[in-house]
Amino acid sequence: MVNVSDIGKRLLLGRKLRSTQLGETLLPKRIALPVFASDALSSVAYAPDEIFLTLSLAGLAAYAYSWKIAILVAIVMLVVVASYRQNVHAYPSGGGDYEVATVNLGPSAGLTVAAALLVDYVLTVAVSVSSGVQNAKSVFPALDGREAWVAAGVVILLAALNLRGVRESGTLFAIPTYCFMVAILSMVIIGLFRILVLGDQIQAHSAQYGIEPDPQYAAFTGFAMVALLARTFSSGCAALTGVEAISNGVPAFRKPKSKNAATTLLLLGTISVSMLIGVVVLANLTGLKLIDEGLSHYTLNGERVDVVEETAIGQLSAAVFADFKPAFFFVVAATRRTGTALPMATALRMATERTDAVAA
Repeated sequence: MVNVSDIGKRLLLGRKLRSTQLGETLLPKRIALPVFASDALSSVAYAPDEIFLTLSLAGLAAYAYSWKIAILVAIVMLVVVASYRQNVHAYPSGGGDYEVATVNLGPSAGLTVAAALLVDYVLTVAVSVSSGVQNAKSVFPALDGREAWVAAGVVILLAALNLRGVRESGTLFAIPTYCFMVAILSMVIIGLFRILVLGDQIQAHSAQYGIEPDPQYAAFTGFAMVALLARTFSSGCAALTGVEAISNGVPAFRKPKSKNAATTLLLLGTISVSMLIGVVVLANLTGLKLIDEGLSHYTLNGERVDVVEETAIGQLSAAVFADFKPAFFFVVAATRRTGTALPMATALRMATERTDAVAA
């Protein structure tokens, strides 16, 4: 007899699967990339912001280090990707941090790592959704002041979608994730082509402003400079968020699992580094500026001015596609819709694994 709880579970999680059907849930690389790499890829939407926001504490002089910081972050990302490529071959049952720690250091270390990962995924959801809502304000100014409610609604929607399963949510989120990659790479390529080849004078909206630094870092020398650059590098490493997810999800790949996971990691590293470096270089060429409100300030003709802050992606897309608004809306919409599929899917998958898939 079917009870109310079974009906509710069926509606929320979907139908049960027999053991012979579990192979249907395994992911090909084209789906695994947006499922497991969407978090790391979408970090490009806010990692450049963190670099410029932190450097703004020392004023415009510090912006000369932005591309150097981006290169260092890219190098670290490639090293991490190379390390995880070895892990997925050494631990084909799921060579993530949890298994590596458990096998080599014991169950207590493994549980500590697992707990840290869950906290990380929760925080990543918060950051990713918040970044998307902030980017959406470039198109929908009415969101100003309502960001928290909109973000909460997005999280609830994503939770409901991801509870259906990795394969189902992966297919759904593949489209916006691929749209995001196309949007960012197109914006970077077209922007750089117009500036470097055609000689167009493209300027971000914030290029007209100066920056009044935080008094603590106004003298950008000595220990203050080293401390700020280290802090900037740390903030920019937000681009590495989610790189470990592919190694955690090796069992979800189609056979040969380790080989497919390693290939997906390589794709992730190549695409993420290209987008990160591209966005930072384009930001420098267009004179983009961001401030850490309350610490640094925009100035115009030597006087402080209040400006509605926009993200780096929002400013760049508006500048590059100033004469083609559909492309601008596409970039902002793609940035708004991606970046939260992976952490929600992974966290919920760890908590609600469909062990009942084997029919009685």
